[in-house]
Amino acid sequence: MDIGRLIGDEQMKKHVADFGPGDSVRVHTRVTEGNKERIQIFEGTVTERNHGGLSASFTVRRIASNNVGVDRSFLLHSPRVEKIEVVRRGRVRRAKLFYLQERVGSKATRIKEKK
Repeated sequence: MDIGRLIGDEQMKKHVADFGPGDSVRVHTRVTEGNKERIQIFEGTVTERNHGGLSASFTVRRIASNNVGVDRSFLLHSPRVEKIEVVRRGRVRRAKLFYLQERVGSKATRIKEKK
């Protein structure tokens, strides 16, 4: 067996939340400031999800102050990502939601909830 695959299997997380594009998630990330470490929460809508084994990633978009959109990409199996909570499930018809980047305001970027 390949040594790279063994290391990769060891680093992969066993229990990952089931989420996809359009879902609102709360990502708990570990942030290091100096010699202190704390958990920071980034909450927003998943705009894309890339499945790729150990290098799987996802992008979350949230609206910050003054209606400025902030996109942040996370590696799914990174030790910095503590946990992922799904707040609500969104009903979308495509895998990449890049059209949300052109929209401004909370009403324009609203996604229907999955029933």
